[in-house]
Amino acid sequence: MSHPPDPLTHAYRKDLADTALAGRVIASHYADPLVRHLVAGADLLAGPEAGAELIARLNSGDELRMLDLSRGWAWGYGPDGRVGYIEAEAVGI
Repeated sequence: MSHPPDPLTHAYRKDLADTALAGRVIASHYADPLVRHLVAGADLLAGPEAGAELIARLNSGDELRMLDLSRGWAWGYGPDGRVGYIEAEAVGI
């Protein structure tokens, strides 16, 4: 792919991508984002580990369009459309 979508605003990894990106990126699986609201303030991080680069600070009630919830981390689009990881305990079901 000569010009892949910006990973900061397009949710894709080798194992999973937003269905809106089918045909633009290659991933093992595709999923539609699920809308969730944070039950606590949390940091949107670049990776699924404490100490990863901070993308944004989110507030309780903010929307997360989630694509993955595993190993204690939720991955998806924050309220401003940037993609990152949030500790799972901050995500409401």
